Amino acid sequence: MRRPVRGTAVVALALTGLLVVSACAKDSGGSSTGSTATGAACEFATPPGAPATSNTGTTEADGVKVDGSALKIGLAYDIGGRGDASFNDLAAAGFDRAIADFGVRKENTRELSASPNEDESVKQSRLRQLAREGFNPIVGVGFAYTESLKVVAPEFPEVRFGLVDSAVEGAANVTPLVFAEQEGAFLAGVVAAYQSKKCHVGFVGGVDIPLIHKFEAGYAQGAKAAAPNIVVEKKYITPATDFTGFQDPAKGLETAKGLIEKGADVLYPAAGASGIGVFSAVKQAGVLAIGCDADQYNQPSLADTRDVIVASSLKRVDVAVYDFFSAAARNDLASLPKVFDLKVDGVGYATSGGKVDAKLQGILEGFKAQIIDGSIKVADKP
Repeated sequence: MRRPVRGTAVVALALTGLLVVSACAKDSGGSSTGSTATGAACEFATPPGAPATSNTGTTEADGVKVDGSALKIGLAYDIGGRGDASFNDLAAAGFDRAIADFGVRKENTRELSASPNEDESVKQSRLRQLAREGFNPIVGVGFAYTESLKVVAPEFPEVRFGLVDSAVEGAANVTPLVFAEQEGAFLAGVVAAYQSKKCHVGFVGGVDIPLIHKFEAGYAQGAKAAAPNIVVEKKYITPATDFTGFQDPAKGLETAKGLIEKGADVLYPAAGASGIGVFSAVKQAGVLAIGCDADQYNQPSLADTRDVIVASSLKRVDVAVYDFFSAAARNDLASLPKVFDLKVDGVGYATSGGKVDAKLQGILEGFKAQIIDGSIKVADKP
C-alpha cells in the first residue's frame, strides 16, 4: 500500500527510525481457535481478485500551504515517551513533521512523558501544565488520557485537544483520533496464513484491553478468510489493570516461546516495546513474524531480527497527529476523518523485505478493496 504524494512523505519520515511493536501476552491465559492442527500447509479459500486501481484516499488535500508560525503545540505521551520503540514514536514523527512543515518555532513546542501505572492526577497535571503554559493545540497520545481529559478539557474550553485512540463524549474541544486497527490486522492475518507452513499462527497481545482486542479480532478474521481451517493461538502478557505488558520485552520473549511451542510458526504482536522480545523469540526459533503499527522491517533497532519480519500492519498515528495540527492551524478540525481507516490510508500494510510475492500482493489488494467497499466487514471484537 502506498499513499499518494503527501502520504509517501509521511511514510518516509514516520517509518524510518521508528519501531512499533504489537502485542505480547503472559498473565491472562491463552487459547486457540481453528478446527485442525495437522502441521501441514493451509488449504486456501478462493481469494478475491486484485482491483484494477487503488481506491484509497488521503486525509488532507495535497498542496495546501499551512501556516502554523503562530501556534504553540504540545504533545503528552503515553508510557515510554519519545524513543519507546512504539506508537509514541509515530506520534513524535507526526509532531516533528508538523513543526517542520508549518513553520512552528521550536521554543513554541513541548513534549511531556508518562510513567507506568501512574495516578490519574499525574496525567491531569501534565495536561494542565501544557494548557497553562499556553500550548494550543495539544495531543494526548493514547486512550490513557481519556479520563483526565474529561476533567481537564472543560477547565480550558479555548484549548483544542486531540486524543489518540479514544473520545470524550460531550467535550467539544476534544477531537478523537481513532483508527480501524482491525482492518490492518485483517491483512496481517492474510499474510500469516499464506506464510505459515503448519497452518498454525499466533497473536501476542500486550495488555488484555478492548483496543488490543481489535488487533486480535482482525488478525484472526483475516487468517480464517484466507484459510478457513487455520489454527490461531492467542496470549496476552498482562491483564487489563497492568499496563507493563506494553513495556516488557523479556515477557514478550517468553510469551512468544509459549506460542511457538504450541505449534505457531507466524506470530503477530500488538504490545508496544514488548514486541521486541517477540521478534527475538521468533528469530531464535527460526519461524516468522509480522510487525505492527509501523514498517518494522525498516527499523534500525530491529536490524538483528528484521529477516524474520515478512510484513507489517500499519497504524498511521503519525498521519493523525500531523493532520490534527494541520486542521487546527487552518481552524478546520471538522475536516478530519471520523475514523482513520483503510479508505483514508489511516491503516494499511507494508511488505518491505521482498518476502511477499506479486501473487500474495494481489490477494492483499483484493481483500483490501473488499474491506473498503464494504463487501467484508471486519469485526472489532474477538
